[in-house]
Amino acid sequence: MVVCICNAIKEKDLRAAVRCATERPNDVYARLGRKPKCGQCLTFARNIISAGPATA
Repeated sequence: MVVCICNAIKEKDLRAAVRCATERPNDVYARLGRKPKCGQCLTFARNIISAGPATA
């Protein structure tokens, strides 16, 4: 599923970039080499981040 249309960030990519559940979306986006643009995705991104790092 696409989380951020402006940056073409997929949910799996966002989950892979999360290091801890207390991060801000800006930090995770920066790790992916991007930054939030329109802001529509931030609520969804926060929910994914709050779930914590992806586990293999």
